Amino acid sequence: MSDIVISEFMDEAAVETLKPDFEVTFDPTLVEDRERLLQAGRGVRALIVRNRTQVDPALLARFPDLQVVGRLGVGLDNIDLEACREANVAVMPAHGGNAVAVAEYVIAAILLLRRGAYLSTLRVLAGEWPRQALMGHEIQGATLGLVGFGAIARDVARRARCLGMHVLAHDPFVTPNDQAWNEVERVASLDELLAAVDALSLHVPLTDGTRHLIGRDALSRMKPGSVVINTSRGGIVDETALAESLRAGHLGGAMLDVFEHEPLPRDSVLAGVEGLVTTPHIAGVTHESNQRISWITVDNVRRALRGAV
Repeated sequence: MSDIVISEFMDEAAVETLKPDFEVTFDPTLVEDRERLLQAGRGVRALIVRNRTQVDPALLARFPDLQVVGRLGVGLDNIDLEACREANVAVMPAHGGNAVAVAEYVIAAILLLRRGAYLSTLRVLAGEWPRQALMGHEIQGATLGLVGFGAIARDVARRARCLGMHVLAHDPFVTPNDQAWNEVERVASLDELLAAVDALSLHVPLTDGTRHLIGRDALSRMKPGSVVINTSRGGIVDETALAESLRAGHLGGAMLDVFEHEPLPRDSVLAGVEGLVTTPHIAGVTHESNQRISWITVDNVRRALRGAV
């Protein structure tokens, strides 16, 4: 019987530090086999997950001794927080562990999408020489809009300003007198932000209020040729509307790391859309961030099991 079950990948060196004090089951394939995961629940006091393991009432019922869920990251939409509260199970995200990774991803995406030429390898190797068609734009002097202005968005803003971008942000949950606004221009309404930006980056959780926040109406308000980057959660962008905007030539490009259904179905509306770059929910995952997140989570879980939280 295990004290701790780890159902998704994490840094193995961090896992090893738990073993002198606890019985640990470390099996990243458990996320692919829910019934096998549920069968392992009795006696388990800590469960460590990423974003794919669904921590819901059905799981909690099969983990009657659970005290803490360690989240390897910060997004919590795969964890039923109310059910955890009712079961007296602490939920402990790894705050700050992947901020650098996501911020660098966003900056790279803006550079790639604004310039355009980086996606020309196959054409150039085929003998084409489309220099004028791939002229692209600089990011110096361009305007970046951030929807949500938490820790990761603030890291993005600092890097963007160093590259000469003007940064706007919209976040009704950050008070107007917060000192963070000293670094960027606060915009009171989403519509005002959308109309002003050359690049839009999303940094909000998935809730009833943010689902399809960036849909047909929002995309139509953006400048022709502007670009969209989503590293937050799938479902915030209406994928059908995004595909339509790209095909119509209104948006200049988009880069998505997250999707409404992961992995993407073969018949996704995004298939074959030009100007779209996709990655498999990897923006926050680098070798360095994996180590940071793993060690933060190990410390969180150890403290919880020892009654220090």
